[in-house]
Amino acid sequence: MNGGGREGDRRDDEVRGARRIPGPRGAVDDLDLEAMERPVLPPPGGSTPDEAVPGQGAPEADGDVAPEADAVDEPEPAMTSATPATPAATPVLSHQVLKALLGAWALSACSAEETAAVEDHLTVCAPCADEALRLRDAVGLLHTDGSLDLDPTLRTRVMDGCLGRRPARIPVPDWATPYDAETARLDALLRDIGDSEWHAPVRLQWFEDERPATRRTTVAGVIGHLMAVDGLVSAALGLDDPLGRVEVPLSPARRTETYWAATRPPATRAVREPWRDLTHELIRTASLGGRNVAERSVSYGDFALPLQDALLDRAFECWVHGTDIAEAVDYPYKPPSAAHLHRMIDLAARLLPAALAGRRSAGLAGPAKELVAPGEPGRSVHLEVEGHGGGDWYIPLDSPAAVGSPRRAVAQVALDGVEFCQLVAGHISPVEAAAGQEGDREAIRDVLFASASLSRL
Repeated sequence: MNGGGREGDRRDDEVRGARRIPGPRGAVDDLDLEAMERPVLPPPGGSTPDEAVPGQGAPEADGDVAPEADAVDEPEPAMTSATPATPAATPVLSHQVLKALLGAWALSACSAEETAAVEDHLTVCAPCADEALRLRDAVGLLHTDGSLDLDPTLRTRVMDGCLGRRPARIPVPDWATPYDAETARLDALLRDIGDSEWHAPVRLQWFEDERPATRRTTVAGVIGHLMAVDGLVSAALGLDDPLGRVEVPLSPARRTETYWAATRPPATRAVREPWRDLTHELIRTASLGGRNVAERSVSYGDFALPLQDALLDRAFECWVHGTDIAEAVDYPYKPPSAAHLHRMIDLAARLLPAALAGRRSAGLAGPAKELVAPGEPGRSVHLEVEGHGGGDWYIPLDSPAAVGSPRRAVAQVALDGVEFCQLVAGHISPVEAAAGQEGDREAIRDVLFASASLSRL
């Protein structure tokens, strides 16, 4: 309505305070039903300007009205539901109240009158218009189709940065840093998974008797396996055996079976703490062991490795089984750093001549060539590892000469760095591993199958 008496009412509305910001409501609540049903009354003491008696002018500005005798004495018609309501005017609210309504307006939670008042205000107030734009943008983020979760690789990147920059309280020897880094990465994964995921099934894979072999266990069972085999290094350093036995099998597979048999029902999250304590103790003891500790022999039953290679082997297995766990619980897990991966590949290349000799004695590889002339160069296979942590190695076929010395290469095989490690871990078949092959096919086959034979439970 446009009656003159409404101007005072508007100021009274501001004094009484602004309407509270309503919560989410249905569309019908946005209608002011009370205003629609309220009858339209004439000003006190007289008729509306539209209902004045013909011939008489409008009321004077000083408030005088026509005599009662001149007033139309007809009863006013009652409002019915069919009577159209007069549209409500936009309320006049203070700047402070309108600013407080911006959040509700951005969420489309204002009433129709409040919305109109806010939008009218935004056309004349630049600061509120800027604030309204920011709020609308923020509301848009709440309704985005993309995920608001943090990047799942964020923690790994932070851990990698910390491990690369934080100085250790006890300086860790360079040859022990791959084991230090891989155990820390695996521990970060284990911290993130829930209690139920410790029982997630994991399929361990390796290559045995010229064919793939598998064994099913759980995430907790994998950590128990790592701890049982770490006990070989622990025994070489004079530390307590995690199996708690005096006479235990030396081979990694038998130690693992012994541990699994002793932990029934299957292990749970509780296995993480003793495994992590053992890794810390191994790194600490190796760091304080002195100059000659790197060459201390670690027995694996059928063979032995110096401590520095044994810890590199343990780092490799920690990464491989960390990847197995990550796949089981759908967790992102990257390969080791290029420097550490290069060392792991180098260890495998140095173990290949002995693996080839063992396969020859079992009739599983071609015979070595007899060298006739003194100083005659023996045959070798050029192993070219590409990409992350790659390099070139020459694997001798005829004698256990030093790996890496360029001999007469009769074949060349090229693989990706991670792919070669998967072959050594028994996760892919030798016949499917090589990306490129050239030269003596029998020599290439012998090297690829010898690489797979390095895998074990």
